[in-house]
Amino acid sequence: MTSTMSHYFIFTGHNSYLTGNQLSSSSSEKPIVEALRRGVRVVELDLWPNSNEDDVSVFHGKTLTSSVSFETCLLAIKENAFLKSDFPVIVTLEDHLPPKLQEKAAKTICETFGEILYKPKEKDLKEFPSPQELKRRILISTKPPKIPDDDTIKKTKEMIATNEIQDGGSFVRKDISSAGYPIKDIGVSTEAFVNKDEGSDEDSDPPESRPDTHVSTDYRRLISIRAGKPKGVSLVDALKVAAQVKRVSLSEPQLKSVAESNSTEVVKFTHSNFLRVYPYGLRFDSSNYDPMLAWAHGAQMVALNMQGYGKYLWIVQGFFRGNGGCGYVRKPPFLQPGSTYVNMFDPENPLPVKLRLKVRILTGYGWLEFYGKRSFDTLSDPDFYTRVGIAGVDADKIMKRTKTKKNKWIPWWDEEFEFELRVPELAVLRLEVYEEDQGARDDFAGQICLPVSELKSGYKVVHLCNGKGDVMELADGKEAIKLLLKIQISAC
Repeated sequence: MTSTMSHYFIFTGHNSYLTGNQLSSSSSEKPIVEALRRGVRVVELDLWPNSNEDDVSVFHGKTLTSSVSFETCLLAIKENAFLKSDFPVIVTLEDHLPPKLQEKAAKTICETFGEILYKPKEKDLKEFPSPQELKRRILISTKPPKIPDDDTIKKTKEMIATNEIQDGGSFVRKDISSAGYPIKDIGVSTEAFVNKDEGSDEDSDPPESRPDTHVSTDYRRLISIRAGKPKGVSLVDALKVAAQVKRVSLSEPQLKSVAESNSTEVVKFTHSNFLRVYPYGLRFDSSNYDPMLAWAHGAQMVALNMQGYGKYLWIVQGFFRGNGGCGYVRKPPFLQPGSTYVNMFDPENPLPVKLRLKVRILTGYGWLEFYGKRSFDTLSDPDFYTRVGIAGVDADKIMKRTKTKKNKWIPWWDEEFEFELRVPELAVLRLEVYEEDQGARDDFAGQICLPVSELKSGYKVVHLCNGKGDVMELADGKEAIKLLLKIQISAC
């Protein structure tokens, strides 16, 4: 954990304050607490003026989501940041604040976090510190406030002279509501989400920004990971390596586009800089995407909706079970400086097999004690089967299944599955148990994902988790449901 932070994948959340969907759910500190206790190390907050424009609120802008106090979110982060892991927590701020509220936000951050807030000595870092150096520290990542140039100052003076700025410097436009939104955008529309380019860090002024010549220097000083890309610059140019390190955010489609045309440049950027990838704006239901393309291109912050339960979140949770579950996993050598990058998604460039993994599913037990006698079938004992497979690059991705064992609370499968892996460094073993129902959807009965890089040959007992990723436990706190496996690993 002594390399620069850019050499690690980091467990990252998206819109960490939302309890449900992206359009109308509640904003709360509770999802932040839950994420941190699971080991998430990057928390995202969207900052907006409150309805009176005199304080900072956290909510998903231009939607019907409720708001939560910025200070409440910061307190939740402080109190839960290091319960699961001592390694640093990064708070990414999507900032829609005018300068005066940026000042207030800076004061709240400093007063809440105190000495655990990391403030870099240098204005622009040439290399990020290591996770080891930043143990039990909190870092802020956002766009630095723009320093007004002479034209902006001149424009402001002209607006004052023509009475376009009133009420002690407040800038009021006819198409802006009192809450700071464009009036035409208060209603939720698909077009607004497609075009809003959420989280892109582009250096553009939000609708509610004021033509103010004042810049909060306190706010600038607390930013340790500078985000942003020049307005109007292409994705390729935004990912060019500069003397000062930074963070750039790309959406799913943006990453796919630039990876298809300039994969080597993307990886080169991530050698020293942070790349954050976030869900496509039309994922209103808080669903998630396959993280493998982003990981395979060195993106450290692959942001997922932690309330979007399902296979992709299970895969990410499994991946970050690696390295002791501390929230940081070192990137493999082929994504580190000095290595030659090979595009793992090029169908015309087949990859050699590096590792052969054999998984024998022997038996499972604990469902009766956890669920009860008639939880699955009213008139008979359950019919269990296990799905087993690999999450990874396209060449490694596959799912298989055992036979169904009829009417057995303790099924004995004893079936072996073999997987040839080309990129085992990124591969995740997936195990899912279901109870088969004739003519209906099969019932979920537990799952676990494990990083292949940490598997060892031999017998292994794994504890199954529920759909949220929590280990299923009995009333006395003991793990309830277990699978017995035999693992055999051989290099090719």
